[in-house]
Amino acid sequence: MIAVALAALALVAPPKPHIVWKPIPYGPARRAEMAAYAKKHYGIDSYVLHPRAIVEHVTATDSFSSVWNTFAANEPDFELHELPGDCAHFVIDRDGTIYQLVPLNVMCRHTVGLNDVAIGIEHVGIDDAQVLHDAAQMRSSLELTLWLMWRYEIPLANVIGHNESLTSPLHKELYAPWRCQTHGDWLHADMVVYRAKLLALANRYRVRVGPTFRPRPSGC
Repeated sequence: MIAVALAALALVAPPKPHIVWKPIPYGPARRAEMAAYAKKHYGIDSYVLHPRAIVEHVTATDSFSSVWNTFAANEPDFELHELPGDCAHFVIDRDGTIYQLVPLNVMCRHTVGLNDVAIGIEHVGIDDAQVLHDAAQMRSSLELTLWLMWRYEIPLANVIGHNESLTSPLHKELYAPWRCQTHGDWLHADMVVYRAKLLALANRYRVRVGPTFRPRPSGC
């Protein structure tokens, strides 16, 4: 059934939303750091991303500029203290503007256990509820996510919130101390609402997206 849904997904193209290219510095040194990170955590000696999932995030800040500056700095993250620094492929501002910071064939550090397979989308805001109630931001988020799902044949089952990372079947973390590490943004209950809105948009454009996400036991 999933294979049939994905085949149909590739036949119908939802409109591509307007995306502003605002790249962070991501040269050879940072790419080498990303490849070393991927080798340690996933057993992959490469920084190249082949997207199979999308992870939604909330910045816990109130401005795009602060997020961009943090990602551009490429400093060891405050929590796990490892290079490269955190980043996400997209940041959606409060007014609905979609910024792309990193090419989609390059890994970003945004979700422990999923950076090797996932596109990261950040939403400027304090928490899930703020984003869910921001009409402009949600419209852009849903349009971007659906377009990415179509482009990379990513099923609805692989569109998750950061807090759902440990329960994704794609989660893989070789470094034992980090195996149960996750974050509090986009709780499962909020992602149920988000995915319902995403499914409604997919139905509007007659895009088949397959079954929804079903959390698996994480053992954490």
